Amino acid sequence: MTTLLVIAKEPRPGRVKTRLTPPFTPEEAATLAEAALADTLDTVARTPARRRVLVLDGSPGPWLPPGFDVVPQSGGGLDERLAAAFAACDGPALLIGMDTPQVTPELLTVDWADCDAYFGRARDGGFWALGLAEPDPDRLRGVPMSQPYTGAAQRARLAGLRVRDLPALRDVDTAHDAGLVAADAPGGRFATALTRLTPAVRR
Repeated sequence: MTTLLVIAKEPRPGRVKTRLTPPFTPEEAATLAEAALADTLDTVARTPARRRVLVLDGSPGPWLPPGFDVVPQSGGGLDERLAAAFAACDGPALLIGMDTPQVTPELLTVDWADCDAYFGRARDGGFWALGLAEPDPDRLRGVPMSQPYTGAAQRARLAGLRVRDLPALRDVDTAHDAGLVAADAPGGRFATALTRLTPAVRR
């Protein structure tokens, strides 16, 4: 069975989804971030797993469902924090972020037969999922993060492994992204929150 890792920030105004401001206020951006995180965690909770771990920058809140171990993020850049999350696993692990609330249990249910790694490219040039049958933090350390070529650089680090590519998904970074992601998952908390907030933005 797979350990499912979610790396996330506590959804506090001014600390999350700052690229949504404007058109949204920092408080509204945090509301959307919380909805995206809640959708993501609910999906992970419904996915078969050996263990579910929230790797968190901040403190858990009422958006955290039962069944998760919460561990603090390590220090350093994002590559070091991702590497540390994998280093704490002793078997196959799949890591995702809080930016793809449209993810489904089907996408996260992976089969390690004849496979060493899973990779999910993000449409902004990053990646939304990374799975390693044998977690090796050196596969992540030194990868330049938050760049248009981050996904390509991380994918290159998987050279020599048998990799299965997951479908490309869109991260929620901008208001335009938010609308497209909500359309992909219209019944989720994120879509509901966006619908509630968008009329206020347009006034």
